[in-house]
Amino acid sequence: MVAIILAAGYATRLYPLTENRPKALLPIGGKPILDYIIEQIRTIPAVERTVVVSNDKFHGHFESWANEKEDARADARRRLIVLNDGTRSEETRLGAIGDMDFAISEAGIDEDILVIAGDNFFTYRLIDLYDFYRRADADCVVVKKIEDREALKSLGVAIVDSEGRVVEFEEKPQNPRSDLAVFATYLYRRETLPLIREYLRQGNKPDAPGNFPAWLCRRQRVAAYPFSGECYDVGTPEAYAALCAAYASGL
Repeated sequence: MVAIILAAGYATRLYPLTENRPKALLPIGGKPILDYIIEQIRTIPAVERTVVVSNDKFHGHFESWANEKEDARADARRRLIVLNDGTRSEETRLGAIGDMDFAISEAGIDEDILVIAGDNFFTYRLIDLYDFYRRADADCVVVKKIEDREALKSLGVAIVDSEGRVVEFEEKPQNPRSDLAVFATYLYRRETLPLIREYLRQGNKPDAPGNFPAWLCRRQRVAAYPFSGECYDVGTPEAYAALCAAYASGL
């Protein structure tokens, strides 16, 4: 398995915090968000490579971060790779799904993939998700019940049948038809990878990563993993301040 961390966004809503620093490297409790993600990825023995997709503006920041990590040099089998998607602005960005396709092509990936947004701070265990994925033998998304309907409008929302299969999925619905929010962690089988290119070739939206499983669930089985814990999308200065405060209080 290969882990792909999507970190090529420009996080303009977080300015001035992210004018000169990528969002994935903002510190929580003295450590970059990305460090917490890497620690969880390392709990999955099947992951042999971790690919971080950056943009040209912040590529040097991620290279410096990777070079400072001892495990990036010491564990060759689980090596850390930083890719530059070549973009310099919001207007030219490839989008999350475009960056998935870029990573698969550039890193020569022909294995199952774990895809995680680099700006998500979560408290659930990735090894539990991976074990579920192996049992389900299907592509997987992570879901959690959210009672706040206004919050659901800014998330992906899934409808799941009695067998745990995603039957409908919508990104940021104005009228949520379910209370199951989908967060930006996904597992895809090797056989699914060509469908990412097919999705883009059809002219579908390349931006939000949830747009792909929303398209995919209408074509093949996508399983929903109901996680216990929290997942925070660091999207605004207020959200970042709240997360830092929650962490300091013992999150």
